[in-house]
Amino acid sequence: MSHMTLEYSANLRPDGDMAELCRKLARFMVEMRAGDRSIYPAGGVRVRAIPCEEFCIADGSLADAAFVHAILKIGAGRSEQLRQATCDGLFAIMKAHFAAAFERRGLALSLEFNEFSESGTLKHNNLHARFTQS
Repeated sequence: MSHMTLEYSANLRPDGDMAELCRKLARFMVEMRAGDRSIYPAGGVRVRAIPCEEFCIADGSLADAAFVHAILKIGAGRSEQLRQATCDGLFAIMKAHFAAAFERRGLALSLEFNEFSESGTLKHNNLHARFTQS
């Protein structure tokens, strides 16, 4: 399981192309491999973007200030090296995606990583089987 949630200030909506960013981030995770083994099987990858309509950045004086905070949650069992490579790769994609916006406005990008125990989750998912059939 690898789920990524992007919380972002709604003032990024006009030029943020969040749908495309979601696709880029998901593609990166699905394509990550260790030898011939998939690190994040396609059936478990989810990336979603949630606009924050109400927000205040700092003291609220910069009208064009914006943010994107990514939260990545994965199941336990991957090495520290793979976890770091995942975070580095995802954050690089975010920085590249927003490079032009970063040059012209106040923008804060952040990524938070959480690993959880499989015993602490319940799942009912037929996507793994459907992706292996295609």
